[in-house]
Amino acid sequence: MAPRKIIIDTDPGQDDAVAILLALASPEDIEVLGITAVAGNVPLPLTEKNARIVCELAGKPETKVFAGCDAPMKRKLVTAEHVHGKTGLDGPQLADPTMPLQDQHAVDFIIETLRREPSRTVTLCPIGPLTNIAVAFERAPDIIERVQEIVLMGGAYFEVGNITPTAEFNIYVDPEAAKIVFAAGAPLVVMPLDVTHKALTTRNRIDAFRAMHTKVGDMVAAWTDFFERFDMEKYGSEGAPLHDPCTIAYLIEPQLFEGRHINVEIETDAELTFGMTVADWWRVTDRAANAMFMKDIDASGFYALLAARLARL
Repeated sequence: MAPRKIIIDTDPGQDDAVAILLALASPEDIEVLGITAVAGNVPLPLTEKNARIVCELAGKPETKVFAGCDAPMKRKLVTAEHVHGKTGLDGPQLADPTMPLQDQHAVDFIIETLRREPSRTVTLCPIGPLTNIAVAFERAPDIIERVQEIVLMGGAYFEVGNITPTAEFNIYVDPEAAKIVFAAGAPLVVMPLDVTHKALTTRNRIDAFRAMHTKVGDMVAAWTDFFERFDMEKYGSEGAPLHDPCTIAYLIEPQLFEGRHINVEIETDAELTFGMTVADWWRVTDRAANAMFMKDIDASGFYALLAARLARL
């Protein structure tokens, strides 16, 4: 089977960085057509820079990186330096990238690529706020039916929220964009906090990265050492969730995940639940299902896949 063509839409972020590394380490399964940066964990000048840093770390400087939207569609940008540090990739110091940023805007690249490639052969993997994807869909609605699948990290149901009591960060930053994407009608797979909070780092799992004795292994171990301190203090857990690599792992080994095809709506008005993913897990409404909403993960299998693939870089 030919590798799956994907566009990674991202706001790196240490866990975003691991997702990018996993994709670039898996050419037999995934062809990365490009990486589109969006404002989210940190502002756009840092997210596009971080994406290029990660590509160079992977030894893949030929990867095309595009800068996209620098603010949500209708709201002021909310960032997450309190989790990821002031650069978004805090931890060991990394050199500035030398590979170029593409001149084309990320939204234009998404539109052009979906129109150029055969219909339903390109998967979108948004692992940050959904601004770039929503703007592309609004600007060029003809591309929606050409999308093979959208596999995103965002939202929550059983785990409710991580930036407010009811909202997950990626959705909260731009809920209007999320509402557009969830209502678009493209096949949609959601990796919510309900999954990612079951994919926790542990000493053994982090040590497995460090035991590779490679620059990539050392960096991933250092990144997880840095950002897990926040989640361990917040949740009282033994480690931190690696949220975003779940999307790439699903494309490689979908059997690692279990979920339900249900209706998911995005709250954009209510004060207390602003940005909430209202997931009809128990199917108590008559609203049509629009998303495969994942709930469970084989965490051991997930980390085994990560370790095996990252060891290649």
